[in-house]
Amino acid sequence: MDKVASLRAFVKVVESGSFAEAGRQLRLSRSAISKYIADLEESLGVQLLNRTTRHASPTENGQQYFERAVVILSEIEAADQAVTQMQSAPRGLLRVNAPMSFGTMRLGPVLADFMEKYPELQLQLVLSDDLLDPVQDGFDVTLRIAELESSSLIARKIVPVARLICASPDYLARHGTPQHPQDLRNHASLTYGFLLTGNQWKLTGADGDHWIQPAWSLCVNNAEVLRDVAIRGRGVALLPEFIAADAMNKGELRAMLEDYSAPPLALYAVYPPTRHLSLKVRLFIDFLVERFGRDEETPVRQ
Repeated sequence: MDKVASLRAFVKVVESGSFAEAGRQLRLSRSAISKYIADLEESLGVQLLNRTTRHASPTENGQQYFERAVVILSEIEAADQAVTQMQSAPRGLLRVNAPMSFGTMRLGPVLADFMEKYPELQLQLVLSDDLLDPVQDGFDVTLRIAELESSSLIARKIVPVARLICASPDYLARHGTPQHPQDLRNHASLTYGFLLTGNQWKLTGADGDHWIQPAWSLCVNNAEVLRDVAIRGRGVALLPEFIAADAMNKGELRAMLEDYSAPPLALYAVYPPTRHLSLKVRLFIDFLVERFGRDEETPVRQ
């Protein structure tokens, strides 16, 4: 029995739910797939699949075997790639997902350098502020500026992202400048409400932590929109420093409560937990580290 071929057939049947579909994807006949599964079950002495005329699903033993088989096949593929890629340049399609603001303001200006360095790669960049699933949506690497929730993914922290409390000089002239975090309760806030803390702001100073939930007049999932509305004097915003910096330099926004700090976010590169990264993913993440920050690999957790 070809054990690796049998594992591939079994994994495809579980993933597709069909012997016929597994055969189509592997370019094998349905009978060949059936024989691989039968040989595998006979060698193990257990039933791995529940079968009907149109559908196949794993038994309890089959589900456990499937989870381990996926890891084994991934390791085999990674071992093959590790050898062949040492002698070849990165090529093929690299799919990247990134936040809209970071993509346009920071990533876009340096992408041409990456493309020049690796001309045989095709780079597909999808900018979105939605929390897409890197695995389900088929991305090789996803960039996030966030506090990350626990998951089975791996993240490399590229660089911390500081945040500032900002408002326009016109707004502060009309409504006064807050002197303490509690004063924010009396101000209109412009919030990015898609973080783990929701619309709450945590500010820390010499007198400890302050959790503020100001009354908001705008909640949006894009910080450039918050910045633009803050410039027009419509409220107070908690903004990433890289988004607020230009407006502050021009005098369009003013930082306040500078003796207090919000917990910094970070730019992460997120990818599935394979022991051996593909060459194209590793080179892209190394490029980000070189351009933007530091390298710190860790399981995704709070």
